[in-house]
Parts: sequence; structure tokens; C-alpha cells
Amino acid sequence: MNHAKPTRNFAWYYLPLEWLLLGLSSLPMPVLYVVADGFYLLLRFVLRYRQKVVLQNLRNSFPEKSEAEITGLQHGFYRHFADLIVEILKLATISKEELSQRVTLYGHEQIAHYFDQNRTVITFGSHAGNWEWILPAGALFYPGKLDGVYKPLNNKFFDYFVYRLRSRTGAGLVPMRETVRHMEERRGQGNSLCMLSDQSPQKSKYAYWTTLLHQDTAFYTGADRLAVQFNCPVFYGSIRRIRRGYYGLWLEQVYDGESPLDLSQHPITEAFARRIERDIRERPTDYLWSHRRWKLKKD
Repeated sequence: MNHAKPTRNFAWYYLPLEWLLLGLSSLPMPVLYVVADGFYLLLRFVLRYRQKVVLQNLRNSFPEKSEAEITGLQHGFYRHFADLIVEILKLATISKEELSQRVTLYGHEQIAHYFDQNRTVITFGSHAGNWEWILPAGALFYPGKLDGVYKPLNNKFFDYFVYRLRSRTGAGLVPMRETVRHMEERRGQGNSLCMLSDQSPQKSKYAYWTTLLHQDTAFYTGADRLAVQFNCPVFYGSIRRIRRGYYGLWLEQVYDGESPLDLSQHPITEAFARRIERDIRERPTDYLWSHRRWKLKKD
């Protein structure tokens, strides 16, 4: 399916920014991590980037922890977030060889089995670790097989630039509103539709409510509906930082694509909620605490 790709049709005054970003991206990773150390100081102590959101999310999610422990998690989050900035930027110039060395896939043979049967697989994950490296790295293992669902950005320059980062190794990108049509056209081709499922829905009536880290939490329910409609096996991808600059993706099957499902119970979404909660508790500093995950309140 040929989606309309963002073009370089952005205002001329963004060109110096593009040159700066590409110049930074071309630096070796050890140098970029020195830059990241500076970003950490800037984000935490000067800009205080979303500090109130980060602290509120951490306190609500871990009420059993002391204020000193919460401060430690906050420190770890900003360290990780600063690294994440330069790692995402590195996607603009990183070689395929280096990316494949920095991301390791575990359990992907299960998905390859379904590819051999020409079936569509749904793979979903969360904003943990370095999620932006996973799709481009996976596309190196399975050329032409991986498509990621994304939400186009309003700013033309950043929409173009981010699209380029995500797709330069061959991954396909599908605007969220075109997901069903895309799956219809890709049916029977042996591919995987990848999505991050921990965004907060816009409206409560489209959400499935469950608990996550002691809080009423709304989830999109697309994985349940799409899995039933297209008889898709579903996998959860646990993204974990192995060490600085190196990540692993552990794939875990949560649905076989054939067993009956009670959609009123949203079993796939509930399974996702439990797994993301497990992963956050195991590696709390690697989650994106700066986004407003709990902004939607239950009616």
C-alpha cells in the first residue's frame, strides 16, 4: 500500500535546523553520549522539562516508595531520556550494520513462522527503552515485512524528519486512520503491523478501562478488534535496555489468531496492561514518564 509520504515541502527557515540535526547525528555514539550528559543537566536543572508531570506520574504509580526513592527514579528517567534524544537522532545517519549490532531480537522466530504461512501478525509495545530503534532494526531482519502505525505530526518539517528516521531502513509507516484499509490490502502477504498501545485515548467512550500502577487507566482497543477481524496472532514486545546504547526486544505471544475471544472483555488489551505494568516495575527509569499517560479521567 502506497501511503502519501511527507515531503520536503516545509518552510526554508527549517533548513539550518535540519543541517544541525544531521551534523549532530553524524557524530560517533561516544561523542553523542557526552552531548546527552549535557542534555540531562539542561532538561533536569535548567529547563525542568515537565518536572511536575514526571513527579506526579512517579508518585501516583509508586505510592509505596519514599520521596528519596522517587527522586532517584526521577534522576534515572532524565538520564535515560537524554540518552534517548541522541539515540533517536542517530537514526538519521546510523549504518545498518551498527543498528543491527545495537538491537537484538529474541523470539522473532515465532513471528517468522507466521510469515511463512502468509499471515498478518500484530505486534504491540510501549514507550519503554528505545522504542524508536525497534522498528528500523526489525526491518533489517525482515525486509518488507514490518509496518508501523504512526500519527502524522502537524509541523511539516518534523513530520518529514521523523518519518525519514523511522523508514530509512525499509520499514513501512501507516497513518493511524488508515490502519484497517492497510490490513485489508496486506492480507495474505505475511507481514507484521507494529503499534505502541500505551497512548491515552482522546475520549472515554472509545477506551477500555483497567488499572495500571494503582490508577484507572484508559487504553485503545484496536488490537482486540483487529486481531478478531483479520485472524491475527498477537505478540507483545518487551523493550529492555541491556546497557547504554544497546537494547533487546523480547517477543511474547498473547493470542494465536484463532481461539474465540470475548471482545466485551478486551482480553488482548488487558494482557498488554499486565505486561507493561510488569515491565515498568522491573525497569521504572526506562519508561516515558514525561508524557501525560493518565490525562483522560474515567467518567
